[in-house]
Amino acid sequence: MEFYLTKERLEELKKELEELKNVALPKVAEQLKRAKEFGDLSENSEYQAARSERENIESRIEEIDAILRNPVIIEKKFGSDEVSIGATLEITREGGKSLTLTIVGSNEAKPQEGLISNVSPLGRALLGHRVGSSVEVETPNGKVTYTITKIR
Repeated sequence: MEFYLTKERLEELKKELEELKNVALPKVAEQLKRAKEFGDLSENSEYQAARSERENIESRIEEIDAILRNPVIIEKKFGSDEVSIGATLEITREGGKSLTLTIVGSNEAKPQEGLISNVSPLGRALLGHRVGSSVEVETPNGKVTYTITKIR
């Protein structure tokens, strides 16, 4: 599986992975060691919490490792006349409301900040279209039509 990332997000993930492996995991290992010294592990809440934390950290490490094995760096294409991953565009919803969006990979999506995933219904619908094109998207409230007014 490929993961679409900006160069900045790739660097953030590398730093997070380093932090998890070199700081968080050794810290929780020390907590487990200390908790084991208290005896009966079945009723030791500190031990149970540390084990849970270790599992969460190991899970996140596996997740980041998988992403870093298959990253596809999003190159911003300036002057492109077609919507692609990495493009920032302005669209108008039927009824006149304008939105500015950037299409990113699913790991970077933050819809409240205008960063929409390439696999979201709106992101998928917009990909490959040009200025002036209208796309129809199925939403929980029914179909909505958006018109692409600008690509930058």
